[in-house]
Amino acid sequence: MTDDIMTPEMRDARYVMHPLTDARANLQSGPLIIDRGEGIHVYDLAGNRYIEAMAGLWSVGLGFSEPRLVAAATRQMERLPYYHPFSQKGHGPMVDLAERLVTMAPVPMSKAFFTNSGSEANDTVIKMLWYRANALGQTQRKKIISRQRAYHGITIAAASLTGIPANHTGFDLPLPGFLHLTAPHYRRFARPGESEEDFATRLAGELEELILREGPETIAAFFGEPVMGAGGVIVPPRTYWEKIQAVLERYDIMLVADEVICGFGRTGRMFGCETYGIRPDVMVLSKQLSSSYLPISAILLNGRMFEPIADLTHSIGTFGHGFTGGGHPVAAAVAVETLRIIDERGLVARAAEAGAWMQECLATLADHPLVDEVRGVGLMAAVELTPARLADPAAWPTGALGRRAAQLLQQQGVISRAMGDALAFCPPMIIDREGIDAIVAALRTTLDLCLKEATP
Repeated sequence: MTDDIMTPEMRDARYVMHPLTDARANLQSGPLIIDRGEGIHVYDLAGNRYIEAMAGLWSVGLGFSEPRLVAAATRQMERLPYYHPFSQKGHGPMVDLAERLVTMAPVPMSKAFFTNSGSEANDTVIKMLWYRANALGQTQRKKIISRQRAYHGITIAAASLTGIPANHTGFDLPLPGFLHLTAPHYRRFARPGESEEDFATRLAGELEELILREGPETIAAFFGEPVMGAGGVIVPPRTYWEKIQAVLERYDIMLVADEVICGFGRTGRMFGCETYGIRPDVMVLSKQLSSSYLPISAILLNGRMFEPIADLTHSIGTFGHGFTGGGHPVAAAVAVETLRIIDERGLVARAAEAGAWMQECLATLADHPLVDEVRGVGLMAAVELTPARLADPAAWPTGALGRRAAQLLQQQGVISRAMGDALAFCPPMIIDREGIDAIVAALRTTLDLCLKEATP
């Protein structure tokens, strides 16, 4: 069969290898091809409409048809379609964006460094930490602490930070020197009778034990998402961040806040750091920074991070790192316009209000026989499913129930994402109560269909 008479799905199966996909399964059936988007909805080639309840990949905060972002990209494309920040060069959109990000940060920051994705940004921060340690003569201070079920990206170093087995298996990851602690998932990992505060105290103690065992002089930084995203929307227990930071301060260890998902209103505050009282040395930003209309990410560095790096660049004569598309003028112009829209339309407050409604509505599903836990904050949530109450739980290995529920939910016109047996929800920040109600109604129908299928 020639390409001109093959369906797009067949052509995809022939030519495309997809990320985070069973490649053999895609060869058999091809993907769902999305043709266009409007507001909170996307449409496939047959014209079927779906609520994009994951905002793409946690990221299309302004929805799929914001004309001001298209106009901003067009204006910049006509004026200066490309330039770079290498060798002491610059351009207006990058300067505008850097100034805005540094001045709006929740704690004092000094500089912004631009990359193209969260993975690139986290890889870059790791290199900066190693560079800084060498600048200070602390050549042993190279180990990085992260957490199980964390997601910090998929490039080699960022994937080593990530604590999800599927991102390690087959890749010979993580690299040496990357250390992982218990995920702060209270329901899953708390001991019998242990309060949230006691659980947080125990996890802070685990951190301190690890630091002392490895040697404080060998630890460069702790990386953490304010709320863990791809690991299952894990909301930290009460007092967790307060106690973790106290340990890091005691041993002079840098704190990197991965705000790639949480940033720009997702938790109901501008940054997840504000929601949880986090005082980072470095912030990593992406996704909603441009509403994902164009690839861009930013690293914010405080003076404690930047100054030793600057000294070593002066000694060497350069900072030997960067990306061709880092700080791209069109992407930066779109990001600046995105931040203006978020501010002008009060979308952070709106996300807080809509998020409270989403959490309240999803909580009504907590007594469903297939639901183990409903958790979340702001416009981030997960509904964890369990086969424990089914007649034959063993027929549903880990992840099978989540995958089936995601398939049935898509048939109901809602795109979610299965993370193991948890269904994630992170809709565009422009969603209203009617849209949230539609998601929850479709999910309730999906759970009932799942239960019927699984019941003899």
